[in-house]
Amino acid sequence: MEAEGALPADRAEPSADGGTDLDRRLAMALERVGHVVRTLQWRQAYTRGLSPIQTRLLLHLSGRTRPPRVSDLAAEFDVSLATVSDALAALRRKELIRREPDPADRRGRVFALTDAGERLTADLERWSTPITERLAACGEADKAAALRFLLDLVGGLHDTGVLAIARTCVTCRFFVRDAHDDPRRPHHCRLLDTPFGDAALRVDCAEHQSAEPASLPGE
Repeated sequence: MEAEGALPADRAEPSADGGTDLDRRLAMALERVGHVVRTLQWRQAYTRGLSPIQTRLLLHLSGRTRPPRVSDLAAEFDVSLATVSDALAALRRKELIRREPDPADRRGRVFALTDAGERLTADLERWSTPITERLAACGEADKAAALRFLLDLVGGLHDTGVLAIARTCVTCRFFVRDAHDDPRRPHHCRLLDTPFGDAALRVDCAEHQSAEPASLPGE
């Protein structure tokens, strides 16, 4: 029996919102992946008596060279100060985090993991194992291209104000895209003064400094 109608890819006319059918299906695919990520993290949270936001806070604090303030965490997760404060208070009661004076402002407070928090977070970080195991079967070139595509999307969302914080290479003032002729290492980091390729693009860089907003490729 012959299927009726064109394949989705044949319907490429922009809709009223400016997106094509392909654009919408990409957004739906990203939502599916986001659902998987949330489900995996929430499973880790509930088996350890944590809420999802408590789990996210612990994961965010892991390996952080500059401990954040409450306002930093609220901006990071796009939630209210009260929501973050309540989650931090619960984690302190569980002795998983500690509050310290802010080195930059002695009147302020920052938050870091305790030894118990470090041990628990090392276990929580295994949430991504099902995803990384599947990614291991994919080609390096495909993964590098996907990373670049996703970070360009993140950068565009950050430029338009949809995403408050993005510490990626593509949103950093030290990043120079396609600065070199070498296809393996076309980009350049002016901070480290080194060329690098798509596979080395950073998702969360401690040395990140925001660049001026830039348009997505093709805009």
